[in-house]
Amino acid sequence: MPIRQQDSGECPGRRDDRWQLPRSGRGPEHRRRQALGEESAVIIGHDWGSNIAAMSALLHPEVFRAVGLLSVPYAPPGGPRPTDVFARMGGDQEFYISYFQEPGRAEAEIEPDVRGWLAGLYAALSGDTMPGPGAPDPHFVGPGATLRDRFPSGPLPSWLTKEDLEVYAGEFERTGVTGALNRYRNMDRDWEDLAGFHGAPVKQPSLFIGGGLDASVTWMAGAIDAFPATLPGLVSSHLLDGCGHWIQQERPDEVNRLLIDWLDALPTA
Repeated sequence: MPIRQQDSGECPGRRDDRWQLPRSGRGPEHRRRQALGEESAVIIGHDWGSNIAAMSALLHPEVFRAVGLLSVPYAPPGGPRPTDVFARMGGDQEFYISYFQEPGRAEAEIEPDVRGWLAGLYAALSGDTMPGPGAPDPHFVGPGATLRDRFPSGPLPSWLTKEDLEVYAGEFERTGVTGALNRYRNMDRDWEDLAGFHGAPVKQPSLFIGGGLDASVTWMAGAIDAFPATLPGLVSSHLLDGCGHWIQQERPDEVNRLLIDWLDALPTA
């Protein structure tokens, strides 16, 4: 399921109410379940989708009976304001989420060459093409530089064909990238909206799959260690050796097997 605004090119500002979290359980997911004739669902998401899946399960346990999280571990709401945390990361290097905050700044880097930028991003975070140990971290921007300055310039990842890249680039060329970047620009609003769920666990049956080479599991190692408390219904957690961030593309057979085994073992609705 596409993320609203990200695939459509809609570009609400940070305080636009269209970004406010639904409280009633009657949003787009409810209408999709009605169309399918279902009252409950299992929700699975990757990257931003992982966070959205976890928050959906947290806010609406009566709807989402299980949750699968890919690449980004669950961390309960709470703690300091997100943009304050990101601003303290990296010393004189700017973390990519901070770099994304100013409207128009990242767009000016990406939109003149969407294909080249996406190719570099996919390569930078893929296990078979990411920069080696000791290379500058592509998640950070040096003073006066851009993100793509640290992207690899070699071949595409083995899982990414030129034809697939054309499709992805063509969509972002059609819509622009502001809709996608605004998801990052809304993190403080999410933090405010979820203040009443500080430290709350997701109790439904859950699954986590991450890439052993993905920076997300390094930065959020504490969140993984806390799973017994934050995901008390966790069925299994897996780190795929030698795999980067794009786990379902890099290891489709392994990820599908883990998902299907987990789904098959869930209690019937």
